[in-house]
Amino acid sequence: MGTFDLLGTGFAHALTPGNLLFAAVGVLLGTAIGVLPGIGPAMAVALLLPVTYAFDPTGAFIMFAGIYFGAMFGGSTTSILLNTPGESASVMAAIEGNPMARSGRGAQALATAAIGHFVGGIVGVTGLVVLAPLIASVAVDIGAPDYFAIMVLAFVAVTGVLGASRVRGFAALALGLTIGLVGLDPIGGQPRLTFGVPQLADGIDVVIVAVGLFAVGEALWVAAHLRRTPQQVVPVGRPWLGREDLRRAWKPWLRGPFIGFGFGSIPAGGAEMSTFMAYVTERRLSKRPQEFGKGAIEGVAGPESAASASSAGTMATMLTLGLPTTAIAAVMLAAFQQFGIQPGPLLFEREPDLVWTLIASLYIGLVLLLVLNLPLAPAWAKLLRIPRPYLYAGILFFACVGAYAVSGQPVDLLVLLAIGAVGFLMRRFGLPVLPAIIGVILGPDAELQLRRALQIADGDPTTLVSTPLAVIVYTVVVALFVVPPVLRAVRSRRPVLTKS
Repeated sequence: MGTFDLLGTGFAHALTPGNLLFAAVGVLLGTAIGVLPGIGPAMAVALLLPVTYAFDPTGAFIMFAGIYFGAMFGGSTTSILLNTPGESASVMAAIEGNPMARSGRGAQALATAAIGHFVGGIVGVTGLVVLAPLIASVAVDIGAPDYFAIMVLAFVAVTGVLGASRVRGFAALALGLTIGLVGLDPIGGQPRLTFGVPQLADGIDVVIVAVGLFAVGEALWVAAHLRRTPQQVVPVGRPWLGREDLRRAWKPWLRGPFIGFGFGSIPAGGAEMSTFMAYVTERRLSKRPQEFGKGAIEGVAGPESAASASSAGTMATMLTLGLPTTAIAAVMLAAFQQFGIQPGPLLFEREPDLVWTLIASLYIGLVLLLVLNLPLAPAWAKLLRIPRPYLYAGILFFACVGAYAVSGQPVDLLVLLAIGAVGFLMRRFGLPVLPAIIGVILGPDAELQLRRALQIADGDPTTLVSTPLAVIVYTVVVALFVVPPVLRAVRSRRPVLTKS
């Protein structure tokens, strides 16, 4: 049978009442879980593993997949409305979505995110059907020097395009990399920056850092200025996307999946990297770069579409290679093994009904996610009409609950408040938050890949530029430094030449 014949058989199984129920429950649970900072889809699936042991494997994995995609959108909901990322992949939604919400366009931001997740998911799952073996084979050939080069590109690209000062951007990146160093040395096992606190040996969870810098830092900033500024009720705005919104969003919706699926398919990629790169891409291509940071709809559409597509890319690598590239993929791999199933190249031959029913259910889950969340966007946006003292008190409460849920350690609450104070100071002195976040997320992985590459090459630094992909990536990095000053110099000389 051909690929599309197998997919048709999968739809026949997925559209049964029982499997539809599993998909609906998964999407609802995932959306609710994504809204709560700190829990996340990986923890939800891990908690449900013992419960689903008595289930049919197909139904269990359909529900897990629904949780995965639903959590992606749920995390962006709180990022947009409350500046509180429920997931690390939702950080980008806060950068542009929250300014949109505060200017009375929360419903449009949520609708943009919902449609972006739908488009990105559909394109990503189609890529899973058509390109999974090819993408997986390419991912196998990517080595440690390539991973490190890609992460350096992410550092430079995100830091270089945010804010008016590159110095401040790199200062924020250095702060994030420093926070990422907290914990045990990944190779030597020596404690670093733990200050004698045993609970910090595992490092600081990225969700705590994101919630601290965004939510707690924002709450402290608002509290510091609340009495100086008059109380204003944020309008909800019209509950639909206008023609201008659609004209600006449709290209980012279509570009995001191609970034997201590729990064989701490789280890050390995932939704975080893909959303960062999609944001940088949209800012570079935008005809209105001055709007970024103030509520540009392209900055919501592209990253959210990329986040959903990266989930499909993660599934592709996990199913075809048995290689988990994210925490949720690792938990789902454990779930497969719990049912006595080993993902890998032979999975499509040994368990075709399960695999193709699961893939078909991804399409169904994405439709359910759009149908569920698009009409609710205006209702969610009305949360912004709550008076600010009560709203930010609630944000602080849920931020503390989410931080405590990460590991159940009281010290996490102290870390959360400390990072929140850092976030307040960053706002006070004009440091962009995003480079700090990307430093925390990718810093440990970049260090691991760098040390792994040097160990394999017996300390020879030329190994970092020993592959074609690494050379190409470093060429792009150099171009990011050289091209903008050259363009500025050319533009500054152009009026002089015309006068002469």
